[in-house]
Amino acid sequence: MGNILTFVNETYPPKPLITEQELDDQSGKVFIVTGSTAGVGKELAGILYSRNARVYVAARSTEKAEGVIYALKNRYSTSTGDLVFLHLDLNDLTTVKKSVTEFLSKENRLDILWNNAAILAPPAGSRSEQGYDQQLSVNTLGPFLFTKLLTPMLLKTAKISTPGSVRVMFVSSSATYLGAPTGGVDVARLVARHHYSPFEMYAVSKAGDALYALHFAKLYGKEGVISTSGNPGNLVSELQREFNWFNRWLMALISYEAIFGAYTELYAGFSPDITLEENGAWIRPWGRIGRLRQDILDGRSKEEGGTGNAEAFWRWSEEEVGPYM
Repeated sequence: MGNILTFVNETYPPKPLITEQELDDQSGKVFIVTGSTAGVGKELAGILYSRNARVYVAARSTEKAEGVIYALKNRYSTSTGDLVFLHLDLNDLTTVKKSVTEFLSKENRLDILWNNAAILAPPAGSRSEQGYDQQLSVNTLGPFLFTKLLTPMLLKTAKISTPGSVRVMFVSSSATYLGAPTGGVDVARLVARHHYSPFEMYAVSKAGDALYALHFAKLYGKEGVISTSGNPGNLVSELQREFNWFNRWLMALISYEAIFGAYTELYAGFSPDITLEENGAWIRPWGRIGRLRQDILDGRSKEEGGTGNAEAFWRWSEEEVGPYM
């Protein structure tokens, strides 16, 4: 019952606390937004660019990215920032390091990384290039590898920045508390390559992002970097493109424009409410600190009084992406 109440509360959120109006000038800052050729990612990239930031539009399709960059530059014609396409294919782990190498060849800082890209319930049996469930690769393992490779740059930037201003968001979903198993991720089940239905795997992949945020906070909070996860909200986006017409109609009844999801992610990136003491926080729509499902929150490290499930999932993920580091 508690999870249903959480879903209802997050379906009808209060007004956003941080919008484009509250965001100050971001000149000199460098951001990456994955999945930024549509929906929330596109809106977020536009807001950041409008405040004169250098924004990397990280996506798989060159054609779509160039179209988005053209449109945003026209929409925010007075910006002194920049929009840069970064090819990123989270469905093929062998390509991720090349994407990071390209970014590192151009930049000497990274202020915030939003792991925003996701897919939801693709056709049953959809696999990544490495044979993983496609959702596990795109929503979880791909972003994990991308973040791991960028972490040294985040730490470097944190040394010359205000503590807590350098951040990573592992964008999650309401599926985390509606559909994930106890603990969020059953690592033993993943090791055994146990079958999941498409929605079950979506929930697992998104709960995995929450666990990543918890363990990233433990590893790097002491060096001044904040990580968060959260539910951007029920949104009109391409995420439901595999739904049948009836489910799309149902979702439309409780969905909002993508800009509101961008406000959730904007809050995760910039709110002063999220301090180093709140590291690993769960962010709810349209930008407030919420509460992660208790059994998933309990996955914190054993030295923090938890079960250690976040660390176990982190280690499993390291083993899986190790050949592509």
